[in-house]
Amino acid sequence: MRDESKAFLEKYLNNVSPTGFEHSGQSIWLDYLKPYIQETIIDTYGTAVGVINPGQPYKVVLEAHADEISWFVNYITDDGYLYVIRNGGSDFQIAPSMRCNVHCEGGQIVKGVFGWPAIHVRTDKNPEAKQENIFIDLGCSTKAEVEALGVHVGAVAVFEADCFWLNENFLVGRALDNRMGGFMIAEVARILSEKGDKLPFTLYLVNSVQEEIGLRGAEMISRRLQPDVAIITDVTHDTHSPLYNKKIQGDCKCGKGAVVTYGPAVQNNLLQHIIGVAKEKEIAIQRNAVSRSTGTDTDSFAYSGMGVASALISLPLKYMHTTVETVHESDVESCIQLMYHSVMSLQAGQQFNYL
Repeated sequence: MRDESKAFLEKYLNNVSPTGFEHSGQSIWLDYLKPYIQETIIDTYGTAVGVINPGQPYKVVLEAHADEISWFVNYITDDGYLYVIRNGGSDFQIAPSMRCNVHCEGGQIVKGVFGWPAIHVRTDKNPEAKQENIFIDLGCSTKAEVEALGVHVGAVAVFEADCFWLNENFLVGRALDNRMGGFMIAEVARILSEKGDKLPFTLYLVNSVQEEIGLRGAEMISRRLQPDVAIITDVTHDTHSPLYNKKIQGDCKCGKGAVVTYGPAVQNNLLQHIIGVAKEKEIAIQRNAVSRSTGTDTDSFAYSGMGVASALISLPLKYMHTTVETVHESDVESCIQLMYHSVMSLQAGQQFNYL
């Protein structure tokens, strides 16, 4: 990975962009993308789009999502503790003992910790970590003291965890799901620009909001753009890490390449086109299957309007929805190259019909 790309990636990952409040991350992403695009679109809820070769009748989307899981302050006790609800798929079980930053109106940030009783005072009758018994301690003794810091119901709390490199090849951090996708589609734009590639269609680089609470950003932008083809990128589970069942969750591993998905929302002819590109360009891929929905923005694009030919290219990831999400650098490059060559192999007007 080149130094400029790595610097952007680390800055992008360490930024906080929780669901519904993605604006700072979108600004970082668009600033990096700016030299490689001709136009920018930002919709009502904050989905950001970089446009290459605008105004063409045939339209292709490369898409990722920009938001991350977090917590909403839901209740402030009289003695100054905060109780929270999930904003996206946050995991109650990992919250105890985590450090966090509470983001308030006006931009101020208040540091806090998720408290938890000591192991030697807990009994088998103690409940597991769940909504009603996880809490944030700000070091305050009264509700008035909390409010004087600017903390309020609706403030957003995000775990404090910067990214780092593990054994040189693995990148670790929070929100790799799915800022890695935003990074990868931005790198495709950079490669297109630096190679001087001319596309016979309009390419939209889409960084959608609100994926973590129901694919909402993709739902809105797909209706606006009405593309002919959409290639989505997200993360998928490394099932070789402990406590996974490959019989149920499939067989994917970090370091073995990009993952292509089979499922009802994936248009089979577009999928075969991408697999053919991987074979031709000797790009390592793995395969995954889903029984109903993909659970990604692929579903929103596929079923938008009269239907959009859509496919999913996933990045293997360990420890999803934790502060130590982990990916392998070679898989990142595999996904970038597969998306780049898949875009370059498309023809204006190309139809991916069922029959």
